[in-house]
Order: sequence, then C-alpha cells, then structure tokens
Amino acid sequence: MKPHTLSAIVAIDLNGAIGHRGGLLCHLPADLAHFKRLTLGRAVVMGRTTFESLPRGPLPSRQNIVITRRRDYRPWGAVPVASIGQALQVATAEPVIIGGGQIYQQSFELLTTIHLTRIHARFPEADTFFPEIDPGVWEEVELERHTADGRNPFDYDFITLRRR
Repeated sequence: MKPHTLSAIVAIDLNGAIGHRGGLLCHLPADLAHFKRLTLGRAVVMGRTTFESLPRGPLPSRQNIVITRRRDYRPWGAVPVASIGQALQVATAEPVIIGGGQIYQQSFELLTTIHLTRIHARFPEADTFFPEIDPGVWEEVELERHTADGRNPFDYDFITLRRR
C-alpha cells in the first residue's frame, strides 16, 4: 500500500492525551462504534502494547499488523513487522494507524488523514500523548459534535483532518 493513503484514528482529550498505562483514557461506546465503522475491512497497524491491550485479541474483519522490535514475537491472528515501512508493504487493504503513542509519532509525517475523536475533558493521569497537530499543516474537513448521554460520559466531537 502506498504511504500517500495512510490515515490514523485516535481519541484525544483537551490536552492531547491518548492513554494511561497502556489503556484508553475513558470508555466512550460511541467512539468505539465510530472506530469500528472506520476500520472494518482495512489493515489496522499498531504497536505491540496496543495489540496486547485488545480485550478480545485481534480485531475481526481487519488485517491486524503489529509493529515490534521483538524478532521472536508471533502474535496469534496478526502479522508482526519491524517498522511502519514494512507494515505498509504487507498491508493487503488500506492501512490505518491505531496506536499507540510511539507508532503515531513514527508515522505522523506520513499521514494524510487523521480521524480524531476530541473528548471534551482532561485526564491529568494520562501518560501518552498524540503528536501536536499544527493547524497550518492540517485542515478540518468534517466536524460532528456530540453531547454526553447515558452511555457516553463526556461531550465529544468526531473530526476529520486532512494534510494541506
């Protein structure tokens, strides 16, 4: 797959945080459904820690590609690779970066699209952050606002950004 089609999907808080101790910041069922819609049928590219944090193993109906430095790593239901470049070479469908922090950082300059869920909250315990999004480089092309409800405890927006 060509790098010019590379996108990422991420949920961030108002401080740019994406995680805490290898997990998500909070549980937003609407964001999980949004994630599923955007990734079904695609190649999901992630780091080993992200892959191992998946509660039910490999994501179904998606090619799971795991970037790891461990040469002996053989994850069930996923293709292990050593780099973003290798991930793009083995992808049999359009790739999307799904985390974690190091993988977002390594792929950031290759991204053309970011599917962003902006959580309208701050999580001071967060220890993992998304790279800074420069508005001079990224243009907002879609915005869908949502308010907290009985299932989703925070206001949130689905935003699509494209590289200018």
